[in-house]
Amino acid sequence: MSHYAAPVFAIAPMLDWTDRHCRLFHRQLSARALLYTEMVTTAAIRFGDRERLLGFYPEEHPVALQLGGSDPAELAFAARVGEDWGYDEINLNVGCPSDRVQSGRFGACLMLEPALVADCVAAMRAAVKVPVTVKCRIGIDEQDPEEALDRLADAVIAAGVSALWVHARKAWLKGLSPRENRDIPPLDYDRVRRLKVRHPEVFIGINGGIADLDAALDLLKTLDGVMLGRTAYQEPALLGSVDRLVYGAATEDADPFAVVERMRPHIAAHLAAGGRLSAFTRHMLGLFHKVPGARAWRRILTEGGVREGAGLEVIDAALDVLQRRKAA
Repeated sequence: MSHYAAPVFAIAPMLDWTDRHCRLFHRQLSARALLYTEMVTTAAIRFGDRERLLGFYPEEHPVALQLGGSDPAELAFAARVGEDWGYDEINLNVGCPSDRVQSGRFGACLMLEPALVADCVAAMRAAVKVPVTVKCRIGIDEQDPEEALDRLADAVIAAGVSALWVHARKAWLKGLSPRENRDIPPLDYDRVRRLKVRHPEVFIGINGGIADLDAALDLLKTLDGVMLGRTAYQEPALLGSVDRLVYGAATEDADPFAVVERMRPHIAAHLAAGGRLSAFTRHMLGLFHKVPGARAWRRILTEGGVREGAGLEVIDAALDVLQRRKAA
């Protein structure tokens, strides 16, 4: 039933983080990782600047569009637009706990309405040929995760979902901020494993608190996919061994210095078109995590990247410090 062949390693959709510049950078580290956009609402797609919202670099494939919404007809429309733009998958957000999302009746509060989510999935499935997937929580607020996750999963599976990505925590919509919702509710990986046992024929992926590739590989022994969020963003160099360790590719791990060189023409083109250096450099701060000189790399990019007219010389200066520390 699933479009996906396990294993899949994905980088989670993260608001204000996984924009097109971030995804292009991550693609230099892994040719195979599945990339996700930030969540885009159906209203934004209908009324907003689609080039700004949906434009992406051709090198990003495979790349999925994450949608926020709860109206089946609007989601079908937005999914069609996403498919027309060339996205490889359309994902429905049933996990985001922010107040703004709740007021719009989408995100994690939809855990309370599995029949509606199923209607949304069915409408999207009917509208596009690419896979339609769902990213959810194990439950919200006072819900029992055993019952809540099964009810949602059963509904969307019956509607023909291609894959279910589960953030293995509850979302507390009352009393916790979105930031606290990423850390405070306890992780329950076993709950997601039980869902996989119940639905062996369906692609079940897991997200939440995965700290490194060892943890990811361990989870892939019992689940079909792993999705890293903040770890992948804050320590991007670990993505450099994903193709070899997860996909068994006979390739050299990506070297962070070589990655910077591969980014250079993209950054130069962005600058030539009037873009700011920081659009790229803010995503590259963690590239040399734990390497001697990493703090100077971060400082030079942070301070220099936001200056008016900043160019590739800022990156050269930061690299120079790393090369000197390497040679010392």
